[in-house]
Amino acid sequence: MKLKIIDKEFAICQVEKISDINLDDEFLFIGKTDNELSLVCQSESIPKAALKVDDGWVGFRIEGTLDFSLIGIISKISKILADSKIGIFTVSTYDTDYILVKKQSIQKAKTTLRDNGYIID
Repeated sequence: MKLKIIDKEFAICQVEKISDINLDDEFLFIGKTDNELSLVCQSESIPKAALKVDDGWVGFRIEGTLDFSLIGIISKISKILADSKIGIFTVSTYDTDYILVKKQSIQKAKTTLRDNGYIID
């Protein structure tokens, strides 16, 4: 399986309202529940009114379009990284999945994934 490094730095935020978010950014993931409004955005786009921020994440995109019938893709990657003591944050879109790791862990994550048969671009 091929993973592509996204050449951006990301932040995971908790925000109070949608109007605080720059919806024109290239990468933007919003999650809303009855308890919170969460945002994954590029670090330079952290809303000024963010309630909480965890910055310094970089990401991999699983290349290609993933069929919904495929099972265990994130599970396998997360286990490989967890076994190497690398924490992750995942986001999924209709077409594919994204795995974020802390910037200081990216080299170890790339080596670990390559050692387990993944192609890192």
